[in-house]
Amino acid sequence: MYDICGERSDGKVLNCPYGSPSVKPDDLLSAKIQSLCPTISGNVCCTETQFDTLRAQVQQAIPFLVGCPACLRNFLNLFCELSCSPNQSLFINVTSISEVDGNMTVDGIDFYVTDTFGEGLFDSCKDVKFGTMNTRAIDFIGAGAKNFKEWFAFIGQKADPGFPGSPYAINFKSRVPDSSAIMPMNVSMYPCGDTSLGCSCGDCPLSPVCSDSKPPTPHKEDSCSIRIGSVKVTCVELSLVILYIVLVSAFFGWGLFNQKRERRRHPSSTEPLLNVTDDGEFDIDNLRKNEKLVAKVQLVGPQWSNGLQHSIVQGYMSSFYRRYGIWAARNPTLVLCSSLAIVLLLCIGLIGFKVETRPEKLWVGRGSKAAEEKQFFDTHLAPFYRIEQLIIATVPDPQHGKSPGIVTEDNIQLLFEVQKKVDAISANYSGSMVSLTDICLKPLGGDCATQSILQYYKMDPDNYDNFGGIQHAEYCFQHYTSADTCLSAFKAPLDPSTALGGFSGNNYSEASAFVITYPVNNAIDEVGNENGKAVAWEKAFIQLVKEELLPMVQSSNLTLSFSSESSIEEELKRESTADVITIIVSYLVMFAYVSVTLGDASRLSSFYLSSKVLLGLSGVLLVMLSVLASVGFFSAIGVKSTLIIMEVIPFLVLAVGVDNMCILVHSVKRQSLELTLEERISNALVEVGPSITLASLSEIVAFAVGSFIPMPACRVFSMFAALAVLLDFFLQVTAFVALIVFDCLRAEDNRIDCFPCIKLPSSSVEPNGGIDENRSGLLARYMKEVHAPILGLWGVKFVVIAVFLAFTLASIALCTRIQPGLEQQIVLPRDSYLQGYFNNVSEYLRIGPPLYFVVKDYNYSLESRETNQLCSISQCDSNSLLNEISQASSVPESTYIAKPAASWLDDFLVWLSPEAFGCCRKFINGSFCPPDDQPPCCSPDDGPCGFGGVCKDCTTCFRHSDLVNDRPSTVQFREKLPWFLNALPSADCAKGGHGAYTNSVDLNGYESGVIRASEFRTYHTPVNKQGDYVNAMRAAREFSSKVSSSLKMHIFPYSVFYIFFEQYLDIWKIALTNIAIALGAIFIVCLVITSSLWNSAIILLVLAMIVVDLMGVMAILDIQLNAVSVVNLIMSIGIAVEFCVHIAHAFLLNHGDRNQRAKKALSTMGASVFSGITLTKLVGVLVLCFSRSEIFVVYYFQMYLALVLIGFLHGLVFLPVVLSVFGPPTRIIVENRHVDEPSASSYVS
Repeated sequence: MYDICGERSDGKVLNCPYGSPSVKPDDLLSAKIQSLCPTISGNVCCTETQFDTLRAQVQQAIPFLVGCPACLRNFLNLFCELSCSPNQSLFINVTSISEVDGNMTVDGIDFYVTDTFGEGLFDSCKDVKFGTMNTRAIDFIGAGAKNFKEWFAFIGQKADPGFPGSPYAINFKSRVPDSSAIMPMNVSMYPCGDTSLGCSCGDCPLSPVCSDSKPPTPHKEDSCSIRIGSVKVTCVELSLVILYIVLVSAFFGWGLFNQKRERRRHPSSTEPLLNVTDDGEFDIDNLRKNEKLVAKVQLVGPQWSNGLQHSIVQGYMSSFYRRYGIWAARNPTLVLCSSLAIVLLLCIGLIGFKVETRPEKLWVGRGSKAAEEKQFFDTHLAPFYRIEQLIIATVPDPQHGKSPGIVTEDNIQLLFEVQKKVDAISANYSGSMVSLTDICLKPLGGDCATQSILQYYKMDPDNYDNFGGIQHAEYCFQHYTSADTCLSAFKAPLDPSTALGGFSGNNYSEASAFVITYPVNNAIDEVGNENGKAVAWEKAFIQLVKEELLPMVQSSNLTLSFSSESSIEEELKRESTADVITIIVSYLVMFAYVSVTLGDASRLSSFYLSSKVLLGLSGVLLVMLSVLASVGFFSAIGVKSTLIIMEVIPFLVLAVGVDNMCILVHSVKRQSLELTLEERISNALVEVGPSITLASLSEIVAFAVGSFIPMPACRVFSMFAALAVLLDFFLQVTAFVALIVFDCLRAEDNRIDCFPCIKLPSSSVEPNGGIDENRSGLLARYMKEVHAPILGLWGVKFVVIAVFLAFTLASIALCTRIQPGLEQQIVLPRDSYLQGYFNNVSEYLRIGPPLYFVVKDYNYSLESRETNQLCSISQCDSNSLLNEISQASSVPESTYIAKPAASWLDDFLVWLSPEAFGCCRKFINGSFCPPDDQPPCCSPDDGPCGFGGVCKDCTTCFRHSDLVNDRPSTVQFREKLPWFLNALPSADCAKGGHGAYTNSVDLNGYESGVIRASEFRTYHTPVNKQGDYVNAMRAAREFSSKVSSSLKMHIFPYSVFYIFFEQYLDIWKIALTNIAIALGAIFIVCLVITSSLWNSAIILLVLAMIVVDLMGVMAILDIQLNAVSVVNLIMSIGIAVEFCVHIAHAFLLNHGDRNQRAKKALSTMGASVFSGITLTKLVGVLVLCFSRSEIFVVYYFQMYLALVLIGFLHGLVFLPVVLSVFGPPTRIIVENRHVDEPSASSYVS
């Protein structure tokens, strides 16, 4: 095949089909041949024109392979031997010829190559990366071949006119026919691990120098487990079972021993000095009448009232409430007006009320590492583009559940119709019309980088038939990297995995969904509204989809889900009004219940006097005022509100505030009517004031602890709630007390509730206005006569403690199953169009989010080793960043890294290389010269590009002698980097950096020899669950930390979702720390107010059990651990105090043995806890189940309902039993001494 005998219509030359003796080239041609084909020396079998043709053809492949010298040398040897070998006739046989312009030319040949060379060539090249596309070079120059035979078959295809490839067919063979003189070509083959032509570990993982760089092994959780028969249990579960058996056995044994000791004990000569009567009063008269008894009461505390010892704090509180109660009852108008004035003054701050709806401002805390990294990335490189997306999918077969394929002619035509309507969108922004082409991402400055299979038709419906219809798309699924007709309209290959969904492996034709993505330019929107055009277009886009595209797609029996960058924020705004009716109904129901509860259970004839509807309404208004005042205060100091605050805090404060209202009113009703109004109010405040204060302070402290949560939405929520509860408590003991006084005066004056101006004549009113203040209600009688006696039985106590302990230990085991995260669907309204979108994203997408490894302050000077510490081509360090990323991508199940990274540095060094002679070139004057297939060297309008023209004198930027170990000097690096980043990729040089790396390097200040920021792009594996996002982020950070430490460089990973998921890395630590702080704070509050370490410890134990049990319920209901649930857990501690503190406080202040005191505590406070605390919360919570927002149902209805039920059971069942068995002793030390008998001292209990 010596010399050229013809030319095809596309300009490709054809060899002559005749043999010729080899010739000796002149010195210049010999040098040129030696530079490309060092294995050929002496005579050659090609002309200079043939060699120039060879050089032009291989130059398109050289940039893909030059990073691995062994692969490149083997590849060049294959074509050098084919074109110029003097022994060409020994392994080439012309099999067909054709006539072109009257000359006979080669049309097909057999090329005999040994399997040894073929396998060696493929093995040396199979792992070489093509960084720009995060894929292998073999995908581009071998159509993804899996072995050398597939590669040879692809290389040997005869290319159609106008397409890259061989102008004639090459049939590669390895077997020689018998009795044939042919000898297969078998020149020296260099393995990729060759010491002289060695490749990097990223391009040659099997190289000996890479043997120590083994990929990280998949992380396996150390889960200790034991198999008992056929049952497998974890060590934690087994330990808890053993602990339970030990504790229950110990308690049972102690109980039996104690029972026997009580039976054997002789009747005691001592008896309580202060007997407790049935109505709860101390029988002091009997004590005085007993002449044989001398009592000595030792008072060890500073306060004493009615024969009762208080702690110092309680004493002062009782004294304060007694004096304050009398004063407030005498001056109700002053108290009401002054307290309201303070709160109304705070409400003035509502003028500055603002609501925060930006997700990054709601869910990302200050000092967030991810937020700082995002800020650095956006500032120094470029903000991640905005994403507008459509997912069109087939409907699953109802019988088999499998979705049919979507790649059909009708569906592609439908896709063209959809695209036509999207292209026609014109949105109005500040008087100017905005279309997709105005805002879309254009990497090469021409067409939008829309990710759609329509790109295989250049986004033009006319090309559908011209390119071969659906068969062309199926062809491009396999050859998208190598076929020129498959290139997108924006001149880059389109990976079908980004435009299709619902397929397995690489079976793209089985895809059941089209994924159409419109990348839109993004801006740092801190000041002003730089993204205004994009937002305006996105609103028009969503409207179009809802009104036109959705019906169109559904009429074709397909489904459509969609989203825009601003969708989440817009849907969160809509959520603010989604549950208004639910919230209002909840308030009305609680108001109705409060009105009935506060009233008296009396005859219907006097209901209009004994009811307290007006008082209940006033109490609800006070709660609303406290919320408004809290919001007003924080608005005044510049803290923005959130939608959760507006919807949840009023309900929360109402639920808490109603408790105090009920307890206060019930306490007033228990007072004797023989006392004056001032005395009744004073006694009621003395009776319940300390416990209300204790409960309120505990709630305030618990809510305030939530302000330590780093997530802004939850921190602000906790701050608002703490202040609202504080103000509500303030109004309860001031304004509400004054309102109680007015209500009592109204009833005594025979004025009708709700219409106090109407006064009834005394003759028509029953005595006491129909109000039987001292008659015990049904609930109180149940607590005293049924509930308390049953809990006093020893067998019941054992069962109660055993059951509650079992549930707590089971909850501890269940807690390990709680997953961190917050599903996006839960945050949105149930009817949001994003619900279906997120479900489809999880189901169909087969590619994960982009992952960037960002390098700060890269020193590119020749004296620095950092270039070799980063790159992954020949002569780079085996443990370089890019080699480590490549190794990590080999085990994606543990690293969550799907592909090797696209490296601007590798491509830049290859682009500079003298071997890539079509890339870095310069004119005689030293300015940049583009490749021969780009303007001004070649104009598309002038037909096929040839040699000559304005670029005929262009030379490569450098010779090998100009470089130091194939690395540029500092000056060369500085001068040529802008050239590279502005160079357009093309067939003659695919390594041009424009488009792929335009925003990968921060050139600001790079002249100093240090690049402040640069990124290397790869992808995470597909992440569908919240746990996948968290684990992917954790794995990337661990990987970066290890590499940064090894290389002594500052490297961090960045992905667009990190900023929202960073909180979950330490969510367990945050949760447990804040729960511990809240419990500790409440313990200290209880200890200070009650001065009883014993009592405070029991309250602490019960609160801890309630929280643990609530977490167990979270595990059962699959409620995830996130900032919302952590705040709920912390607040549950404060709310649970209500269920415990009143019973424990009453127990502490009663007398008798433990059983008597527990019975008395239940008799006096049990009814109030059940009706005033449990039922009020239950009524309000139940309404939330009708909410349209899933977050309300899951995190407020389910969690709060569980809290109410668990708190009720612990407060009215478990706590009284614990107190009756392990309760603290009485505060009174009584010494009983009969006159005629020896003295004996006794501690009553």
